[in-house]
Amino acid sequence: MASNNSNHRPDPEVLVQENNSSVRTLTLNRPRHMNALSLEMLSRLSELFVAYEHDTKVKLVMLKGNGKAFSAGGDIVVMAHHLRNGDLRSVLKESEVLYNLLFLIATYHKPQLSVLNGIAMGRAGGIYLASRFRIVTENATFCMPQTAMGAFPDTGASYFLPRLPGFFGEYLALTGATLDGPEMVACGLATHFVPATKLVLLEEALVCKVALTKDGTSITDLEIYISAIINEYSVVQPALKRGSALHKMDVIENCFSRRSVEEILSALEKEATYLEDDAWISSTIQSLKKASPTSLKLCLRSIREGRSQGLSECLVREHTMGYHIARGKISRDFIEGCARLLWDKNKISTWEPSKLELVTDEMIDRYFSKMDDNHEEAEVFKLPATARSNFHAIAKL
Repeated sequence: MASNNSNHRPDPEVLVQENNSSVRTLTLNRPRHMNALSLEMLSRLSELFVAYEHDTKVKLVMLKGNGKAFSAGGDIVVMAHHLRNGDLRSVLKESEVLYNLLFLIATYHKPQLSVLNGIAMGRAGGIYLASRFRIVTENATFCMPQTAMGAFPDTGASYFLPRLPGFFGEYLALTGATLDGPEMVACGLATHFVPATKLVLLEEALVCKVALTKDGTSITDLEIYISAIINEYSVVQPALKRGSALHKMDVIENCFSRRSVEEILSALEKEATYLEDDAWISSTIQSLKKASPTSLKLCLRSIREGRSQGLSECLVREHTMGYHIARGKISRDFIEGCARLLWDKNKISTWEPSKLELVTDEMIDRYFSKMDDNHEEAEVFKLPATARSNFHAIAKL
C-alpha cells in the first residue's frame, strides 16, 4: 500500500493572501526555522513584489511573519554549510537576491507595510526597515548581532542606522543590542505601535478601506490615507521601560561619537567609573569585548561611511564587504563563528586577530577594496537602475 507521504508537498515558504483586488498580504512561512530567509523565500518575494508593482489594481502590499518571528535573518545553517564546502557562489547568490529585494522594497512605487509582532534579527531587519510603514507591537524585538559572529550589520544597515538620532546607530550596530517595540518607535526604526490584540482589526480595516479608494489615486494621497487608518489603532508613544538604552543617550552621545572602537571602549570604561553598578553600561562594555575585533572596526567604518552615502551606494559597498568576509582571506572570524554556532558550541570563542590594537587600518581597507578580478566568483554587483523618487524607508527617522 502506497504511503500518503509520497504525495506530500512542502508548505510554501511565502503564503499569499489575495484579500481583494486592491490588497495583498504576504506571510513568511518557515515558523520552525523562525522564518529564516532562504533563497527560495527571497526569490518568491521578489517575484511577487515585482508582479504587484505592475498590477494596476494592487494598491497596498503587507508583509508579516508566521509564528513568533517576523524573521530571524539569514539562514545561518545553510550559509555555514556553503562556507564549509567552499561554495562561495551560493553565498553570494543569496546575498544578491536579498539586496535586490531590499532595494525593490525601499524604492517601491506603491504603499508597502511590514508588521513586526515578534523577532527581527540581522538581515531580516534590513527588509523590515526598507518598508514605508513599519508597525511594531509589544511582542516586537529587533537586533543586529552580527559583530558577535564575526560579521557586520549589512542589508542596508549602514544606510538606516546612521540616520537614527545622534550616534544611536553606532551603539546598535557595534553592541548588537536588542530593542523592543516602544524603543523602536521612539528612535524612529518603527513608524507605528499597534497593540497585538488590534492587529486583526487593523488588517481588516486596511483591506476594506483601501479597496474603496478610487483608481488613479496618487501614491502620496494613498499613503496619507493608509497612515490615517493605522493611526486609528495605534498608540502615539508607548512608555519606555526603565532600563531602556534611550535613557542613556547622553552616555551614548559621549562615547559612540568617538573616532575609533578603542576610543569608544575607553570612554565607556571611564563612564563606568562614575556609574557604579550600572547594568546597562556593564553589559555594553562586555558586548564589545566579546565581539570580533575585526568586525567591530569593520562595522564602525561601514556606519560612518554610510552617513554620507545613498542606499544604493551602501548596498553595493556592503556586498563587496560581504564577499571578503565570506572568502575568509583577511580574517576567518565569520567562518569560524558560524562553525562554533552550529558544530563547536562548547569551543571557546577566539578571534583572530584577538585584540583591537592588532587590527590595522590596512586590514580594514582590504574589505572595502574591489573584488579579486582573478577569482571566478568576483562579479561586480550592480543594483537595477531606477527612476523612482518616492523612497520612504526612513520617512520618520
